[in-house]
Amino acid sequence: MNNFSRFGKKSEVFFSFSCFYQSFSCRNRSFFRFFLFHVHPFWIQLSYFIIVSFFGHLALMVSKPRTAWFRPKDFDMFFTSVSATTVSSMSTIEMEVFSHTQLIIMTILMFVGGEVFTSFLGLQFARSKFLKNCPSSDQNSVTLVNLNHSVPKCTNPVNQIELDLEKEKPETNTLDENGNKCLGFDSLKYSSIKFLGYVVLGYLFVVHLIGSTLVSLYISLFPSARKVLKDKGLETLTFSVFTTVSSFTNCGFVPTNENMIVFKKNSGLLLLLIPQILMGNTLYPPCLLFLIWVLKKTTKREEFRYILMNYGDMGYGHLLSGPHALLLAMTVFGFILIQFLLLCSMEWSSQVMDGLNSYQKIIGSLFQTVNSRHTGESVFDLSTISSAILVLFVVMMYLPPCTTFIPPKLHEKVSDNGKQSRKKTFMECLIFSQLSYLVIFIILICITERQKMKEDPLNFNVLNVTVEVISAYGNVGFTTGYSCKRQLKPDSLCIDTWYGFVGRWSTMGKSILIIVMFFGRLKKFSMKGGQAWNLS
Repeated sequence: MNNFSRFGKKSEVFFSFSCFYQSFSCRNRSFFRFFLFHVHPFWIQLSYFIIVSFFGHLALMVSKPRTAWFRPKDFDMFFTSVSATTVSSMSTIEMEVFSHTQLIIMTILMFVGGEVFTSFLGLQFARSKFLKNCPSSDQNSVTLVNLNHSVPKCTNPVNQIELDLEKEKPETNTLDENGNKCLGFDSLKYSSIKFLGYVVLGYLFVVHLIGSTLVSLYISLFPSARKVLKDKGLETLTFSVFTTVSSFTNCGFVPTNENMIVFKKNSGLLLLLIPQILMGNTLYPPCLLFLIWVLKKTTKREEFRYILMNYGDMGYGHLLSGPHALLLAMTVFGFILIQFLLLCSMEWSSQVMDGLNSYQKIIGSLFQTVNSRHTGESVFDLSTISSAILVLFVVMMYLPPCTTFIPPKLHEKVSDNGKQSRKKTFMECLIFSQLSYLVIFIILICITERQKMKEDPLNFNVLNVTVEVISAYGNVGFTTGYSCKRQLKPDSLCIDTWYGFVGRWSTMGKSILIIVMFFGRLKKFSMKGGQAWNLS
């Protein structure tokens, strides 16, 4: 009898624990669904980047730096984590301070913060909204999250989750495992989204694999590049993977203090990185569309044909029409050509290109102009470049990756037809334009650094501050740096360092730039801001 009562008590405890676990799991799922369906996508995206930055900061703090005699400040580590997660490459610490483990952590942060990876996550969210199992016969509709809510084309779909659920009319009847009819389940569309996810994932890993292999092969074949890594104590594999991920995600971090300046004579390495830079950002939509077209021709799969014919309904902002993708590619190469011609014409015989032959000058200039849009890797010292070139770079950094020149005659063909404009809310009317926010940020930083601007005007001037702010907003990473030689009152304790100009700012100034980096990474949400302000 006692054994039986003990067994009964154990059963009651187990049953209570099981009920508690099921209740807890159910609440977690309900919270997740509520967060996904009812929270504005801006907050979802912002939460993602903040959480990743927080854990990246903890990982960087736990791991030891390369030099035992110098340990970076806690706040600078957090700044670096945010910079890597938002793929901004703004630096307050010299890169050669980081150990092998910390470089791996930064590689992971850049990878999960990159545009292609986050867009892949968005596709998985879209796919999860479809019913995984066939609905019952009394269901005549399926709920689907619309990923094109108030966000322009070529944006991250994880940001595009609409608050309200749309009901789609049943297009086809399919059969479940028991042979019963399923109404309202668009199996072809679901399968197409699944295949699109596979294509994006394959594109992501194949480019990284080929890029890392080619960079590693180049370093092993050319002694000059191998000597640089040996002198700096860097492993070839670590450098290859880190640089490939940084280039493809358009972050711009390089595990050397001098960034790519130390490789400015290695034209072959620069030529290997240029396609990776373009394929990971500005030319990603045309490359993706071309890859899907090739897969359609080779595999004859109906899903790929459906994707190409219904690109606007796939819920993937990077998927454009053929004419739009072509115009985007032409715009990208047009911007590169303009910068290339101006840079070569003004800096060909200047101090910037000293020690380079004609071929190296051409490749170096091409590499520099390709990086001005969103990557930020540099082979030239920007502090020695003419002001006219800096202003041009500021304009290029300000432009979003999918800036496209569309002639009026072709505007209807590449625009989203059939979309009705909705009335804006009062809060949406209060949103400023992006340029207005940037002016506010520049003013705030000029206020926080006003004392240094008085004492050291050659380093702390408005142009340098503007370059730093626009670079952070565009998630580029260009910086004019800081030079002790430009001090009006020379400081004997001043030491030139290779980190960015922001490294000399106050903690408050750095905090403002962190906000700018988050704002720039999420700029797609304020692309249409300021329309309520009438200047005429």
